[in-house]
Amino acid sequence: MPKAAAEFLERIEERLKGREPQARIVFPEGEDPRVREAAAKLEARGLVEPVLVGRKIADEERVERYAALFQERRRGRVSAREAREAARRPLYHAALMVAAGDAEGFVGGAANSTAETVRAALQSIGPAPGVGTVSSFFAMAVPDRRVGCGGLLIAADCAVVIAPSAEQVADIALMAAASTKLAFECEAQVALLPGRDAAATERAAERVRTRAPELELLTGERAFEARANALVFPDLNAANIGYKLVEWLGGGAAFGPMLQGLRRPANDLSRAASAQDIYTVALITALQAYGGAPA
Repeated sequence: MPKAAAEFLERIEERLKGREPQARIVFPEGEDPRVREAAAKLEARGLVEPVLVGRKIADEERVERYAALFQERRRGRVSAREAREAARRPLYHAALMVAAGDAEGFVGGAANSTAETVRAALQSIGPAPGVGTVSSFFAMAVPDRRVGCGGLLIAADCAVVIAPSAEQVADIALMAAASTKLAFECEAQVALLPGRDAAATERAAERVRTRAPELELLTGERAFEARANALVFPDLNAANIGYKLVEWLGGGAAFGPMLQGLRRPANDLSRAASAQDIYTVALITALQAYGGAPA
């Protein structure tokens, strides 16, 4: 793990110590040994209050309450029976717990796919008011401290929007800027990495400049400057190739993917996530809960 990653983790722990009340973070895969190990560490260090959801949901009163909420969120697209079935599924039960205010954040995906995890979050929690694009980011740490914010940077969108339009790229860029400030406590310098359609990248840049004229935006050749700390990719394939190359060939570490733009925090995990990965994503989820999930 790069030194910047270890220091990043230590800073988050310091920011969460002594916070009262502790953020309740719910884990829908509560029977997974990695999740249980991460939850035990979180609880022992007094950083968050972990809530583990198992495969059997026994609280019928809560199931009925969550089913009603789910049916309301889905606006007639599911029947009462389908809503109850969803509320009994751990992924949806956990996401609905956050939607209902019974927990402050959700961390899933250790045993479920990204598509399943994100769908549960979108359908149960939904976008924050005024947000048109829910997207994702990885928090990256690299050995070279001259890169980004002392070796730290955001990579977006790596999990949700497959082929974003210019307007969606602008949304992702603005949310990535907010995520950079929240996670790293430094001013965002956002790089719009060019794709095949240079005109679309420029349209996205113009939208960002109109909506956030104060934001430092790097485009064209400047997008590859080392000081950029929020990298916005032109599409999902490029984002996945980019962050994995940084991880595998550049000796970097990646945490996430975290979601941005939701009404309340909910984050995804790789199915290969270690207990340490789960621990770290839970801490970032707690930061989002205290600071407001970037929107």
